[in-house]
This record gives sequence, structure tokens and C-alpha cells, in this order.
Amino acid sequence: TLRAGTPEFELAASAAVRDVATAPGVTSVVSHLVAPRQVSGDKRTAYDLVFLGLSPDVSPEALPGLAARIRPVSGIEVSVAGGPAFYGDIQAVSESDLRRSELISLPLAALALLLVFGSVVAAGVPLAVGGASVVVALAVIFGIASTTPMSIFVLNLATLLGLGLGVDYSLLMTSRFREELAARRERLASTPVERAAAIEDAVRVTVATAGRAVFFSGLTVLLGLSGLVLFEFMILRSVGIAGAVVVGAAVAAALTLQPAILSILGPRIDALALRRTSPSPDGEGRWANLARRVMDRPVTVLVPTLAALLVLGAPFLHVRFNAPDATILPASVPSRAAFDRLVAQFGEGEFAPISLAIRTPGPVTDAGNLAALLDYSRRLAADPRVVRVDGLVDVDPRLQLEQYQLLYGDPGGPRDRFVATALRATTLGDLTALTLTTPYGPNRDEARALVRDLRSPGGPLAPPAGMGVLVGGGAADVVDVVDRIAADFPRTGLFIVVTTYLVLFVLLRSVILPAKALVMNSLSIVASFGALVWIFQDGNLSALLGFSPLGFVETTQPVILFCVLFGLSMDYEVFLLSRMKEAHDRTGDNREAVARGLERSGRIVTSAALIVVVVAGSFTFADIVLIKALGLGMALAVALDATVVRALLVPATMRLLGDWNWWLPARLERWVARRLPSTEAELERRFDV
Repeated sequence: TLRAGTPEFELAASAAVRDVATAPGVTSVVSHLVAPRQVSGDKRTAYDLVFLGLSPDVSPEALPGLAARIRPVSGIEVSVAGGPAFYGDIQAVSESDLRRSELISLPLAALALLLVFGSVVAAGVPLAVGGASVVVALAVIFGIASTTPMSIFVLNLATLLGLGLGVDYSLLMTSRFREELAARRERLASTPVERAAAIEDAVRVTVATAGRAVFFSGLTVLLGLSGLVLFEFMILRSVGIAGAVVVGAAVAAALTLQPAILSILGPRIDALALRRTSPSPDGEGRWANLARRVMDRPVTVLVPTLAALLVLGAPFLHVRFNAPDATILPASVPSRAAFDRLVAQFGEGEFAPISLAIRTPGPVTDAGNLAALLDYSRRLAADPRVVRVDGLVDVDPRLQLEQYQLLYGDPGGPRDRFVATALRATTLGDLTALTLTTPYGPNRDEARALVRDLRSPGGPLAPPAGMGVLVGGGAADVVDVVDRIAADFPRTGLFIVVTTYLVLFVLLRSVILPAKALVMNSLSIVASFGALVWIFQDGNLSALLGFSPLGFVETTQPVILFCVLFGLSMDYEVFLLSRMKEAHDRTGDNREAVARGLERSGRIVTSAALIVVVVAGSFTFADIVLIKALGLGMALAVALDATVVRALLVPATMRLLGDWNWWLPARLERWVARRLPSTEAELERRFDV
């Protein structure tokens, strides 16, 4: 009910914030009393600017002390907005999202494992190993974070990847161990010595075969995440470092902790069975039959499936990249609510100015430099995208060049208080700053176009001859981030593709299969990117998923998704193709190798993917839109990859390529045989199965 400018409002406002200037970290406060532009047109909203002498990383630490000095006063409401408040709320909401996702994903993952194995003990082993890998990974990340900056979002990603990969790898090892125990059923029923030897052999074969697949699978995921370290941005580098730690912990747990647990449990792995599960005869079963049906008509399956995935990815053709702002937070969060109120009253451009740092030849206050700066300021102000310009030659529109030269030419400095304040705030030696206020927020295309025009050397907004200008501010940050990521991504993508191809070549001993695997991986990722644009940029399903459409895709998200999903998708490709390779080494028959490999791995790949989908899908309940988009994009890509791609496209393309799948030049084959590790089939033949 109170209005700014009235005694009642000013007394109440003064009482509410009079102690803010004494809060730790606060260097100065600019009150709305001395800046009329900080009062809205209806006089119902005013804001004070609080300056902190802290770096952005630690600035949220000043918020508790600042909030404690804001006194509740009847008749007015005081809220805190701005970068430090946003960062603080993002941290709090992110931690809440993490707790919620754990409460959702862990019970659902346990239920999925119970359905897969039909035994409480067998289902509990992957959860125990996955949980251990998450704990170890988080401890290592905590140590790294004490020496180098890490994004708050690495906690969410570490939990997502740690649970997903840890459970996946353990699931693969447990499933193979049960197969090996079933193959040694008679020895297990013999003497205690023979029983112990059979369990030991089962563990050794499991580690030599499934463990080898886990190692190569983890290596492909690690390579994908390592690509993020090649970027210079902290959020991408920290996600890459944290991801590498998580993958390393998951692989280490699967290859060390898991065999120890399996050795102790032995046949008791099937204890507390809720239902009996047994593997189908070699080359028989639903997955093998599906593979044969697909291979009977490969083109009929390939063409519509490929078309459907490309249609899903089509929205990515009109993607708009931008940087995150306060809108990634829910509207109910205090800093977001305060930001929305300010934008509604003052416009979004008021809080996203463009800053120009201008270097002049000689002192800024020289008469010639003042003349050039005044002309430059007037040119900028005449641009229809600029609301106003603030600087040392914009103190009062009534002042002319001669008056500015006279004021700043005084040997004792300007005697006018406002002019002296403007000089101290903007100028030092040969460096001065101009601030441009526009009607646009930092993510608007118009603001980004203005930044590019300001940086254009021969454009109408170029600085005066002899002067250099650097452009900063929110819109400039967005331009720089988008352009730099676009420039760095080809290098990262090439690194991931080449190294992944080499790893798959070592594993599969084929020239063709690794290349085909790379293409298959790309299809599910493209479909996921299209869904990301269709949902979060275009706003489809926003009501169902509970968020406000962003109108853009955050620039780092496709990069993170590409690196994570490329590794995860290759994860399942390794599981699948390693079993096909194993069957082909035994039979030499491409068709039978595909059918038997899919029969042995299809259920495991689908089950492993289900775990990742459950864990990633739990993040769709997050309040932060970026986390919601990351979880949904990952869940969708993994679901498509483990079902449509692996069950339909892989058998179809394997059938069309035939024996070319396994082609390896004779000279290269001899070189490989001498230098590279044995295949699963060769390793397995070393043991009495």
C-alpha cells in the first residue's frame, strides 16, 4: 500500500535495510533515494544496489549475513535478487533435487533388479556395488573440489552416472557368473573341494569375459567424458573430471569388489528367490527369435526405424543456444520471484547492461579524447536498440562538450559532486567505461546482435580512431560462451570418435564394426537432441513436466549429453557386440552370431538400460530445469538405444553387411594377433567350462 517517495515508505525502507551496509563482504550500497531510475513507474517497487567485494564463487557466502541484517517492517516486503542470490538458491535447490532423485531411483532400481534376477540376493549385489562406487566417487570428488573449482551440478551427475554404471557393470558380471555356475552344476553338487574349484573357475571366467567387456565399456565411457576436459569452461571441465572419477570407481568396483562378493556367495547368489530364472538354450529364446525375424527382412525394418529416429531428431535443426539465467529456477524460489518482479516493473534490459571498456590514447580527460568519447556516446545512444548510455560524458544531457572539457580539465578535479562521482566510478588514467542499457535480456537475439555490431571494426558502432574497446556484460558473455563452445566442440567430437573407434577395434578386431557402432550411437543421440529442443525450447509437455519453457537450449547441455551418451551408448554396444564376437569366433556364422549374441546380451542390455532410465528419469522431477532436461534427455536416449537401436537396427545392419562385419586385412590381423589381448572366446577356452 505504501508508495516510494512518501515519508511512510522511505521511513519503512530505511528501517528495513539500514544495517545492510555493515554486512560482511558488502563494500557499498546505492540507494534508490539517490538514483531515481531505481523506482518503478507506479512507485510500488524500488531497489537498492548492494556491491560485494567477493569473487562470484564465494559471493553466496555473504547472503546469510546480509539477510540477517534485513529487518521485517510492516507495510513493505524486502527480497534479495542478483547473481549471488541465484547461485545460493541453485545450490540449495540442486541438493534438494539430488535427495529427491535418490529417494525415487533407489527403490525403483531395486525393484527392476528383482524382476531381472528373481532373487533378493542377486538383486542386492549390483545395488551394493553401485552404491559403493558412488560413495568412493563422491569422496574423491570432494577431495578434488578442495583444490580446484567444481560445478554444483557434478553432484547430480556423479550420482546419476555412479548408480547407473555401477549397477550396470555389476549386473553384467552377476548375470555372467550365474551362467557360469549353471554350466558347472554337476561340479557344484560334488565334493566340497570340487565345489570350491567350480566357484573359483566361474569367477575367473566371469572376470576374464564379462570383466573384459566391463573394462572396455568403462574405457569408452571414460573417453566420452574426457572430451569435456578439453573445454576451457569450468562447468564442462568439472563435469568431465567428475565423470571420469565416477567411471573409474564403477569399473574398479566391478573388477575388484564384485569378484570378492561372488566368491563368497557362490551358488547362494540365487538365495531368497522369488521366482526361478534360467538361461535359454544357446541360440534359442525370444531375443534370438527377434533377431532372426529382423534378419529375415532387414531393409523392411531398417528404413522405417531409421526414418523414425531422424524425425525425432528433426527439431534440433531449429535449435537456439543461450546461457542460463534466473529462469532455470522455479518461480517460487525467492531470488527468482524477486527477479520476476523487477523485470515486470523495470524491463529485463535494466538488469543486463552491456559494458564497454575503452582505452584512449593518453588520459581520458584530455580535450581531444573527451570530444571523441562524446561523439561516440551520442552515436551509441542514437541506436534504436539502446535505451541510454551512462559514462563520464553522460552525467547531464544539458552539458555540452566545452563544459565537459572545462569540468574535467580543472587541475584540482571536477568541483561538481555528481561529475566527480561519475569520473571516479568510470575512469582511471587512459581507461574508461560506458554502460549501455537496452530493452533486452542477455539471451535475446537483439542483444547478441548489438554485441556483434559493437565488436565489428568497420561498423557504425565502432569506437573512434585510435581507441580500443572491449565489450562485456550478460549478452557479451552469452555470445562468447556460444561461440567458444561451437569452436571447441569439433576438436572434442573428433577426439571421442577416433579414440572410441580404436578401443572398439582392439575389442572386436574388425575394421567395419567399430565404424557401424559409431553411426548407431549417433542416431539415438540425435533423437535425444531433437526431443530436448521440442520439449524445453518449444515448450511441448511443459505443463506435464512442471516447468516454464525456456525458449532456448542451454549451450553446455548438448555437449554434456553428447559426451555422456556417446559413452553410455557404446557401453551397451560393447555388451552386445562382445557376445556376438564370442559367438562368431565359435561358429564362424554371422547370422548365428547375431542371434546368439543378442540372446545372451539382449536381456542384460535392456535390464542395464532400464536401471539407467530409472535413475536418469528420476531427475525429471528436479526443480532446476537444466537438471530436468539432462535427466530426460539421457533417459530417452538410453531407452531408444537399448531397444530400438540394439534390437532392430543392429541385427538389420549386421545382416546386410554379412561377413563384412568381421573383415580385417590379413596383415593387420597378424599384427593384432601378436600384440592385442585375447578375445572372450579364447580366454574362455583356457578354462574347463
